[in-house]
Amino acid sequence: MSALTRPWRPQRPRVFLGFTMTPRVTAAFAVAGMILAIGAYASVVRFFRGLGASTNLNDLAPWGLWIGFDVMSGVALAAGGFVIAATVHIFHRERYEPLLRPAILTAFLGYLLVIFGLLYDIGQPWRIWHAIIYWNPHSVLFEVAWCVMTYTTVLALEFAPVVFERLRMPRPQRILRAISIPLIILGITLSTMHQSSLGSMFLIFPEKLSPLWYTPIFPVLFFTSAVAVGLAMVTVESLLSAKFMRRDAHMDLLNTVARATAVVLLIYAVIKVTDVTIRGAWTALAPFEWTDLTWLLELGLTVLLPAALLLTPAVRASRGKLLATQALVVIGVIANRVNLAVPSLVAANRGSYFPSWMEFAITLALLTGGVVAFAFAAKHLPVFTGGHDRHEPSPHAVSGSG
Repeated sequence: MSALTRPWRPQRPRVFLGFTMTPRVTAAFAVAGMILAIGAYASVVRFFRGLGASTNLNDLAPWGLWIGFDVMSGVALAAGGFVIAATVHIFHRERYEPLLRPAILTAFLGYLLVIFGLLYDIGQPWRIWHAIIYWNPHSVLFEVAWCVMTYTTVLALEFAPVVFERLRMPRPQRILRAISIPLIILGITLSTMHQSSLGSMFLIFPEKLSPLWYTPIFPVLFFTSAVAVGLAMVTVESLLSAKFMRRDAHMDLLNTVARATAVVLLIYAVIKVTDVTIRGAWTALAPFEWTDLTWLLELGLTVLLPAALLLTPAVRASRGKLLATQALVVIGVIANRVNLAVPSLVAANRGSYFPSWMEFAITLALLTGGVVAFAFAAKHLPVFTGGHDRHEPSPHAVSGSG
């Protein structure tokens, strides 16, 4: 039978790792594969030839992109896990439960990426476990190391019931459910400790930071901003996953999350301005330097502006406007952490630093790996409220997309 006379039969869709390979998904896989391949090459250079061959770090710029963005910012961006867990289980706001599993997954992946980022940055990564046996309780880094290790374990246990639910293993689910409240309380305690302790690290730099930036209440500001960006990240993740995975965005819940974000941002702004006023640090604006400009831009464009927008009903009712506004909060916290950890200290040392292409490649590969892992878990595990969103169309009516 010739090709012209052969009866037509519909082609079965190509499926890879559970994803229906539409042109959009195929292109996304291709881009992600390219980014991961370049990151893998940069990783080989980093681990076999050292920091000198892969970074632009030097004695005057000991902290770079991997500390400022991958670690400092990464820890803050993962704060949504403990914020939503406390909201649902401690304050008994069960209506926010649809946001809990995605928030825990985001936090768990975020902390794994923080650990990987730290492995890249420390000079001898094979000694990262030394904090477990070589104790230095007087070091802030020692406390942060233990909190991050322990909290990552807690997040793994908090997310484990989702895996056991998929595997239809009820007994482990019952065991973890029985200890869920102590786990959540422990997770909240650990998060509070290390989110604030990251700020404590900067207390040793009074002579290297502008009086506007340096403050003895760094721990308070770091924790408060982490709560704000945690709420913002929950919104960003919810809206993006709803768009690309065809799920309900729960706009009614995100509306109240947006109001809470605005309140926390205003509290952060009041604390920040009051602190500067009490310390008489406004005089640092003369002579006006670029570090002062970044302080003002952070306060105005990424704190006060999004707070005002999030209190506007029209912004909260629009997916696009809400996403853009909460993304601005995320950008603001990233800018705050990166600015403190990198350019401010480099300028104080009168040095120069700009990340190498390998530093960018590895950071981008880590982010891409996190996105791919989230998409894979969301596709194959009941991440969105027990398998399928209660408002979601039947899985047979929606083809898988990355």
